Amino acid sequence: MFFKRRKIPLRVSDLMSVPPIIASEDTPIEKIAKNMWDNRVGSVMITDSEGVLVGIVTERDILYSVANNKVGKGLPAYMVMTENPVTVTPDTLLINAIDKMRKVNVRHLPVVNNENKPVGMLSLRDVTDVLLTLFHLIHG
Repeated sequence: MFFKRRKIPLRVSDLMSVPPIIASEDTPIEKIAKNMWDNRVGSVMITDSEGVLVGIVTERDILYSVANNKVGKGLPAYMVMTENPVTVTPDTLLINAIDKMRKVNVRHLPVVNNENKPVGMLSLRDVTDVLLTLFHLIHG
């Protein structure tokens, strides 16, 4: 019996977390860590005064800050953030976004519009959630 293969054109916009969690370049890392905890997220996007993405602070950056005795000093985000993070747009195919995450070894992909302003975040957790849902559908 012949089965037609069907494509599921999932896009980043179908899975991304919104609204994006953002902070300014001058926000102290302690406040960013609290924001991450309160929102149950693993990263915060850092924007300049015009709302353009300039960096990302992740759980790893916070761990680096703790391990290197930088917490409690009011250190601004720009001192520990990853500058110019790899991004995707809402229209990016999910498979391409996952491939990009794997190739650059990141767990969070900021989703930006054509002006490089944050509109959402795609995390490995978002991807895992949809895969788990698909597996449940397949296996009943």
